[in-house]
Amino acid sequence: MPATNTLHLVDASMYVFRAWHSMPDEFHDADGWPTNAVQGFARFLLELLERERPTHIAIAFDESLDSCFRNALYPAYKANRDPAPPELRRQFAWCKALCKAVGLVTLAHTDYEADDLIGTAVHVGRSDGFRSVIVSADKDLSQLLQADDEQYDFAKGVRWRADGVKARHGVHAHQIADYLALTGDAVDNIPGISGIGAKSAAILLAHFESLDALLARIDEVPFLRLRGAAGMATRLREQREHALLWRQLTTIALDAPLPEGGFARGRGDAEEMASLSDWMGFGPLTRKRLVDAAGLSA
Repeated sequence: MPATNTLHLVDASMYVFRAWHSMPDEFHDADGWPTNAVQGFARFLLELLERERPTHIAIAFDESLDSCFRNALYPAYKANRDPAPPELRRQFAWCKALCKAVGLVTLAHTDYEADDLIGTAVHVGRSDGFRSVIVSADKDLSQLLQADDEQYDFAKGVRWRADGVKARHGVHAHQIADYLALTGDAVDNIPGISGIGAKSAAILLAHFESLDALLARIDEVPFLRLRGAAGMATRLREQREHALLWRQLTTIALDAPLPEGGFARGRGDAEEMASLSDWMGFGPLTRKRLVDAAGLSA
């Protein structure tokens, strides 16, 4: 498919955190604050742009923290996570500024997570004739895949489409939210249904196709060839409302606010790029690659 029909959507937080944990703490800005996450993220971003050469791209950042709409539904959502230290929060802001200086569209909102912004962009892009390449290893995002869409684990160099999700996660792409509602998601502090693990959830969804059908036909569960099926049926009856709530939490929104103007890659800001490069202490090779990526070399 022509590159102009492809929209790349990057889950920035994954790559900022990866750089924060993997890059040595030897980089500092002009004020002496660490910049290891910015340095690592810049390397990732440049490799992605040089390798993929996207014409349409957006970089999604998480700014909702504890203000996401999911926290109103379930206050304990992600409550198990420690807040990011000031040194990291500061670098997130610099990574976002870097993307803007390069001429890339950035997505962020106080009520919606990066997943929701990516999901909405996929939905909008699809209606405009774009297929999406979601740059992230997060299994939650696999629920967005349809037709020619791809998910791209950049670090491992692995790509998969909707028809490859079952081999990776045991369920089809459109079942991911239901699957996580049953199993829970420890990363996001979602309990799931007690006593139902990954294997059981996959078997239940293979038989019933969806959480709604499962809950409507709970009486069939004890007759499945599934160890502990009778107990599962009892817990599903008892925890029905919880299951529906967990599904609300695990379903990626498709109606988040997006900036106007689309996702076409633009020309960077030379003055902002030079200032940011000086402040971050980027080396000459990184500066040249950033200038090229921003379309400023001419």
